[in-house]
Amino acid sequence: MRIAKTLLSLALVANAAVASSWFSNAAYNKWHETELERWLSDHDVPYPTPADRKDLEKLVQTNWDQNIVEPYRAWDTEKLTSFLKQKGVESKDSAEETRDSLLARVKGSWYESEEKAQDAWANVKDWILDTWTDSQLKAFADRHGIPVPQPRKRDTLLQKIRERYETVAQKAGEAAAYPGNWLYETWTESDLKEWLDTHGFPAPQPTSRDKLVAAVRRNSRLAYLRLQEQAEWSRKSTEEAYASLTDKLIDSWGESQLKEFCDKNGINVPQGTKLNQLRKLVRKHRAELLGDTISGTAASAFGAATSNINQAAAKATDTASQAVQDAFDKAINTWSDTRLKGYLDARGVPVPQGTKTNELRALVRKHSYKAASGWTAWTWDDLSIENLRSYLASSGNAAAKKVADKSTATRDELVAAAQSAYASASTAGGGSYASATSFLSKATDTAKANVFETWSESDLKSYLDSYGVPAPQGSTLNELRALARRQYTYYKYGTTTPAETLYAKVRENVLDGWDWVASQLRIGSDAAKKKAGEVEAEAQKKGQKMHKEL
Repeated sequence: MRIAKTLLSLALVANAAVASSWFSNAAYNKWHETELERWLSDHDVPYPTPADRKDLEKLVQTNWDQNIVEPYRAWDTEKLTSFLKQKGVESKDSAEETRDSLLARVKGSWYESEEKAQDAWANVKDWILDTWTDSQLKAFADRHGIPVPQPRKRDTLLQKIRERYETVAQKAGEAAAYPGNWLYETWTESDLKEWLDTHGFPAPQPTSRDKLVAAVRRNSRLAYLRLQEQAEWSRKSTEEAYASLTDKLIDSWGESQLKEFCDKNGINVPQGTKLNQLRKLVRKHRAELLGDTISGTAASAFGAATSNINQAAAKATDTASQAVQDAFDKAINTWSDTRLKGYLDARGVPVPQGTKTNELRALVRKHSYKAASGWTAWTWDDLSIENLRSYLASSGNAAAKKVADKSTATRDELVAAAQSAYASASTAGGGSYASATSFLSKATDTAKANVFETWSESDLKSYLDSYGVPAPQGSTLNELRALARRQYTYYKYGTTTPAETLYAKVRENVLDGWDWVASQLRIGSDAAKKKAGEVEAEAQKKGQKMHKEL
C-alpha cells in the first residue's frame, strides 16, 4: 500500500512538472501585460481591471485551447461538415452523424498540432504578413522607411519587413509578440473589411476600426493555414505535371508549342531566341520547379517558378473577389431606395437630399467593403417574432407593448412597432437607447446561426419583397430561406466571400493550368510517338534499301 502511495505521489509530481514545463513554454508566457489584455479582448474574454499579470496569464491559459488549438469546437454542425468536405474527407450519412463524431473527424484533419500552434504564436512575424497583398506590404515598407531593392518582389518585401519587424514595433513603443494596431496603421477600414471578406470571415456588426483590426488579427492564423494548404495542393498538382515533362517530349515540340508553353508559365523569352535555346529555357524552368528549392515556392501552373507560396492563391483570390463583387452588384440592382439608404445609413455614409436610385446604387457599390458602424431601424426586420415581441414588451414604450400583447399581430406589424420604438429611443437617447442597442446586440448574435429558420412562407416572401426580389414560382421553404439569407448577408455585410468560394477558385485556377500542361504533354507525347514512328519507318526504308543493294 505504501509503495502504491509513493508511486502515485511520484506520478502526480511528474504530471505537475510536465504541466509546469508546458505552461512555462507557452507562447504567451513572455507576453507583456498589454498583449495579454489585447488577446483576451480580441477573443471576447472578460478580464478584471486592474488585474495583475499572473491573473491575466491564467485567463489566457484557460481560454487558449478553445480559441487557438481547437477553434472548431465553437463551430456549428454546418461549418464542421463544410470543413470536412473542403478537406476531402469522405462524408457519412448525415442522419448518423453526431456533433461529437464530427468534432472528432475535424480534429483528425485539423491543420496543425498543439505544439505547432504554440511555435507559430511564439514567432508571429514569420507568418502573419503572408496573407497581405503586395500593395499592403509595399505601403508598410514605405511607411516605416524599410529599404527594399528594386524590383520589389514579394519574397524580398517579406524578408526585409521581417528583418525590421521588432525595430518598427520598438520605435512605436509597442510590443511585437501579439501585435497591436500599429501593424495595420497603413490599412484603411475598407482594407480591413476586404481582408475579412476575401478570407471568409464576417466583419463584426456594428463595428469600429479597433474591432476590424481585432478580427483580422484574431483570424490571421487560420487564413494563413488555409492558404498554405491550398498552395501546397497546387504545388503538388503542378509538380506531378512537370515531372512528366521529359526531354523526349520537349524535343518533340515545335517552336510555336514551346513559345506558348513559355508564355503560359511566365518564362521570359528574349527576342530572336532559337529553337534549341527555347528547349533549353523550358528544361531550366522544369528544373527550377522540380529542384531542391521547391519547398519554398509555389510551383503554380499559372505563375512564375519563383513566386512566394501565397501567390498560388493570388489569381484565384482576384477571380473569386471579382465574382462576388459582380454578384453583389447584381443583387443591389433590385433593392428599393429605402433599402439602399438603410445600407448607407448603417455605414455612416451621408446621402444628399434628392439622390436618385442609380446614384444610391453607385454609392452602395463604392462602399461594398465598408462595415456597418451602427444600428438602424432596418436592423429589426430580420429578427424572429419571439425577439420582436420580447423587445416590444421590455422597451418601456406603451404603444409598442400594446402591439406585443396583441396575439393576432403579424410579423410586419411587430417590425413596424419595433422600428418606431427604436426611433423614439434613438431620439431620446439615455437609458432607453442603451437598452435598445444592448437588446439588438444580443438578439443579432443569437440569430446568426438560425436566422429565418422559424419564419413562415408568407413572412419570407414579404421579406424578399422588401428587397425587390420576387420568390420563384414553386419555391420550397428551404429555397426561400436560402434566398432570404443571401439578401440578409449582402445587407448586413456588403461584399463577402465565403471561404469555400475562395479555395474552390484556387483549385479551379490550378486545375485550369494543370489541364493546359497536361494537354501539352499529351500533344507532346503524341508528337513524340509520331516522331518515333517516322524514325522507325525511315530506318525500315533504309534497311530495305540496304537489303536490296546487298
